[in-house]
Amino acid sequence: MDVEPNIHTIDELIDAFGRSGGFMAGHLYDGVKIMEQMLADPDTTVFLSFTADLVATGLRGLLAKFVERGFADVVITTAGTLDHDLAKSMGGVYFRGTFDADDSYLLREGINRIGNVFVRKEHYGPLIEKAVHGALADVEGVVGVRELIWRIGGGVSDDSSIVKAASRSCVPIYVPGFVDGAFGTALLTLNDMRRARGKSGVLVDVIKDEREIMDIVYSSKKLGAIIVGGGISKHHVIWWSQFKDGLDYVVYVTTATEWDGSLSGARPKEAISWGKVKPTAASSFVFSDATVALPIMFSYVANKLGFRRRNLGIYPWSCSQ
Repeated sequence: MDVEPNIHTIDELIDAFGRSGGFMAGHLYDGVKIMEQMLADPDTTVFLSFTADLVATGLRGLLAKFVERGFADVVITTAGTLDHDLAKSMGGVYFRGTFDADDSYLLREGINRIGNVFVRKEHYGPLIEKAVHGALADVEGVVGVRELIWRIGGGVSDDSSIVKAASRSCVPIYVPGFVDGAFGTALLTLNDMRRARGKSGVLVDVIKDEREIMDIVYSSKKLGAIIVGGGISKHHVIWWSQFKDGLDYVVYVTTATEWDGSLSGARPKEAISWGKVKPTAASSFVFSDATVALPIMFSYVANKLGFRRRNLGIYPWSCSQ
């Protein structure tokens, strides 16, 4: 059906995508409808997975508000999410650059490039180290990564912070590759400084996090996932989903292709063969830049559902909402 130009709201835009049907408009329409159904199902535990590059953009605040509104029961992401979130929370300035920049020039000028986003070196690593060292100065013994993130998030004042939103909303953030960035390096330097002063370091138990994920999965009646991008964060969600016979709802948003056999580009139907997605699952594959698609998709479900009351009984700890 042809689409008329008099579109004034997100709801009207999504409806127009549904009427249009062509190419990715139809897939995006299916994706937001599945998200709405997933989030409205009281029996479904919703996993939100995304990659760190998005946090370097203006989507950071959007992701934080999505968590605050109760639209995610569990967040699984990559190490750079902690890096970018903490750097920005500590006053780090990220600004728009260009994909075509002279990277040798940026190196000489002390500027890091994330696609077409620029950040000065002093607004990145040193700020992250300062945040980690300050927040975890008195942490001792064996702890999980999720616990460390909550500890740091509890002291963040930036309302656009994802770790702050998760900490205050009792939403666990799991980062299976947490050492792959400045956050992990800051933990290393923190331990080195402690040992130099004759104190014991922090021992991070990643298996403790895995057991928590396992308990959440087993305590859930159904599983749903909103998976943005690929890599370890995507795989961790679908890997654990197979132990509950697969996801009941799933929406992928990515620009990766399946032709190279990568996990990042694999579509939901491939995960069926592994038992990670149920054959009967409501699924959608949105082949789109997430910086374009997510503001539309998240705004639509927020307008429709407002705030979501989560089932706190799935967690192996006590929290109130």
